[in-house]
Amino acid sequence: MNDPSQKSNDIDEFKQKIDPLFSIYDVKRQDGKIIFFGIPKKEIKAIYQELWVIFAEKGYQFSAKYELGEYMLTASQFKPVKEKLWINVALVVATFLTTMFMGSFLFGADPISKPIDALKGIPFTIAIMTVLGAHETGHYLVAKKHGMHTSLPYFIPFPFGIGTMGAVIKHRGPIPNRKALFDVGVSGPLIGLFASIIVTIIGLLLPPIAQSPDGFEIQLGIPLLFEFITSLIPVEVSAMHPVAFAGWVGMLVTALNLIPAGQLDGGHVLRAMLGEKSAYISNALPFLLITLGFYVSFFLGKEGFIWVFWGLLLSLFAASGHPKPLNDEVPLGKGRIVLGVITFLLGLLCVTLVPFQIP
Repeated sequence: MNDPSQKSNDIDEFKQKIDPLFSIYDVKRQDGKIIFFGIPKKEIKAIYQELWVIFAEKGYQFSAKYELGEYMLTASQFKPVKEKLWINVALVVATFLTTMFMGSFLFGADPISKPIDALKGIPFTIAIMTVLGAHETGHYLVAKKHGMHTSLPYFIPFPFGIGTMGAVIKHRGPIPNRKALFDVGVSGPLIGLFASIIVTIIGLLLPPIAQSPDGFEIQLGIPLLFEFITSLIPVEVSAMHPVAFAGWVGMLVTALNLIPAGQLDGGHVLRAMLGEKSAYISNALPFLLITLGFYVSFFLGKEGFIWVFWGLLLSLFAASGHPKPLNDEVPLGKGRIVLGVITFLLGLLCVTLVPFQIP
């Protein structure tokens, strides 16, 4: 139920914020909306970009337009999409089951002939869901801090491979400025990578588990960051604990997400750092990745399909361009630029030319 006194306070506060940009000569309430009529002191689009965040922080949607010979700013209380939490919960449960089932194979179990053995995969489940969940939670918390409307994480169950295809969140509404775009972009990879490092260390401290010679084996490419950790905690990679493998997966996810193209986290960070010039890099990378994939596959004789697949996938995202923040003029500042460079360097430490190879 709306509080009229609170709405009056909001109007007074809005007037103070609007006045430097828009000379108000009338205010009306209509169908739950607050309409400010006035004369703009600068381009109406620029006014919209500057005021959007102010309205959003107070829980209002905002529009600026010229209609019937008058300029008007219209604010209406944001009606958030009612989240169907049961979907999030159902996907978490389903992903728990699929990662547990597939993870049990890493412990030498056979959950097909002996279903109870699927429980052996629980340590892997906890590890991989922690890594993926940390990544999306980072995005979620930072987006909320910037007044952006976003959903809770959705885990994606998958009955093959590691039992999941990751997790995603849905952003609703525009991006307020380049700082918000940058902060949301780097938060997921950095927090997810931190979780991956912790999980890797825990996994390397656990007793290694040798795979059955009759089992299905995959040779892992070891990135520099993982190699550095194993230099501190020596372990035979071919026999490492499945929890450490979850940390390896987290590093691979970080590396892929930080590719500076399209709607990937790296694409967001690069767009925030370089502005519209980032499109040149974003458009070129799919071609470079596909070329890399063919080089690895046909010239090195290794498994390079992942780069071909990722390049083709990115070509679709890059073609649609990157959404422009409402205020695209706010400079990031040296601190964020340095953090962006460090983030991309960390991503490179998580890359390996051949992530996995089937003998």
